[in-house]
Amino acid sequence: MTGPDAIAGLRMRTLDLLAEWTPIRSVAGNEAGLQVMAQTLIAHLRDDLGATIVADGLKLDPPVVHARIERGAPVTILLYNMYDVMPATLEGWSIDPFIGGVIEGPKGPRYVARGAENNKGPMAAMLVALDHLVAVSALDANIEILLEGQEETGSGTLRRYLTAQDTPVRRASTALFPSFCEYGGGPPRIYFGFKGLAQGRIAVESGAWGGPAKPCHASNSPWIANPIWELAKALAGLDGGSRGKVALPAPLAPVLDELAAAFDPQAELAFRATSRFSRDGTPRELLEHVLTAAHLNLAEISSSPLGGRSIIPTGASARFDMRLPAGLDPADEIARLVRDCAPALLSLDDAYPGCWFDPAALGFAELAWSYRALGAKPQSWPWAIGAAPAYAFAGVSDAFIIGGLGHGGNAHGPDEFVELSGIDRFIQSLLLWLPAIAAKGRS
Repeated sequence: MTGPDAIAGLRMRTLDLLAEWTPIRSVAGNEAGLQVMAQTLIAHLRDDLGATIVADGLKLDPPVVHARIERGAPVTILLYNMYDVMPATLEGWSIDPFIGGVIEGPKGPRYVARGAENNKGPMAAMLVALDHLVAVSALDANIEILLEGQEETGSGTLRRYLTAQDTPVRRASTALFPSFCEYGGGPPRIYFGFKGLAQGRIAVESGAWGGPAKPCHASNSPWIANPIWELAKALAGLDGGSRGKVALPAPLAPVLDELAAAFDPQAELAFRATSRFSRDGTPRELLEHVLTAAHLNLAEISSSPLGGRSIIPTGASARFDMRLPAGLDPADEIARLVRDCAPALLSLDDAYPGCWFDPAALGFAELAWSYRALGAKPQSWPWAIGAAPAYAFAGVSDAFIIGGLGHGGNAHGPDEFVELSGIDRFIQSLLLWLPAIAAKGRS
């Protein structure tokens, strides 16, 4: 195992990269910032890691940074990460989010910045760990690297890049998404898949049902219909958010059995920092509900024009996101939603399916071993309750695995951070995990 002095050196290299990358505002919609971040990563991969840049992804908007380290090995590992971050203002931050720096936290020093946890911090440490393994000849594997700038808005460009018939992505033994997975300081979770996602709007517009053609005084409400009331009626018929359901695939049934036996709903409440579950049930019933059913979430309700008072508006809409377990066809669920919300109209922004992988696939057992070797007891889930476009990796790899120790927090919020000790644990876990995959793949 790499000694503490070496780990401290790798942590400092990670912080140096973060100091360079944090000021680059690679936020959705900031085309210049995304381009600068992509070019910065290309220079680092080419000049520091000696990787070959595969040019195809650079034509895309935002660029998919695709690099390759060819070592003539029998095993190929695909490393994925993301360089886009969420927007941020100064409000609520202890330090400028796009300058960043180390401050003292409740559990020791932490690096605070936008992207510290999600996901510039893990990406920087991933590349530092990779560089170290290659330099000391401790990783007998070819490496494909994919870094995208659109994860926070659906990964559409990367999905098209991966699923194109002539994709330049070389088939890998396994695809890995290194991240800080000791969320909230809890046990690291191993997910054998991810849900899919559908996003869009449910809307009622005046022209479709005879409401006012332009905003009119609220005194007319006794005889002129209001689109907000019509939208409320449509939403009320959507069954409290629960949609279609699947049976858990047989290879994942033992995973649910083990998880349900130890699952603590109250600990989950504390982990999620919420006040209560939206339904009652045994631990197993709660897990089956969240894992096997599609769930509709309403993220925003608005009317047009915005900011109206004492008027009947001309339209109203609700932004929705629906998470879909593996095995449900997004097209079927969207068609059902269209029927159920009528006469309101549905417009779809994006959709992709859920996906699961065989627990015996290369990378899962090695991840669990790396966790235990560093004193962590992993918790396995059939698949994550969150969405990720894992299906797009299925054509180029036998698995898509998120993993890595390390504690960060406040992703998407003020004072996003990663503990410096978390960077150390993350690097240590990768220095164990990646060589173990390469060794197992050769056997």
